Amino acid sequence: MKTLNSANAPAAVGPYSHAVFSNGLVFVSGTMPIDPATGTLKGTTIAEQTEQVVKNLTAVLKDANSGLEKVIKTTCFLKNIQDFKVFNEIYAKFFTNKPARSCVEVSALPKDALVEIEVVAEVNQGV
Repeated sequence: MKTLNSANAPAAVGPYSHAVFSNGLVFVSGTMPIDPATGTLKGTTIAEQTEQVVKNLTAVLKDANSGLEKVIKTTCFLKNIQDFKVFNEIYAKFFTNKPARSCVEVSALPKDALVEIEVVAEVNQGV
């Protein structure tokens, strides 16, 4: 098993890797709206935080020799399901290939974030 910790994404907030490779896939850990430069939560709205999460996912996927277009499954965690409509609007701008998805409300997220997303993606050949 090969792991990845990206220097271009925020440091993990626990004892885990940013991603793990297996059988031509990359499994990216739950990613939060943390600014990699400051280590603090970025944005106060679901739209701002979702955009930051996608930026962080993009950085990890790039380092994994993959990309958003290679994502085959997402799992999305929302602190408030009432944010679902706005979340979907931002999500749809980036996940244009419409991967399989689960989206659930949770009672809380680390650092009091509004959103967290994990993904499974195909890896480009050579990794």
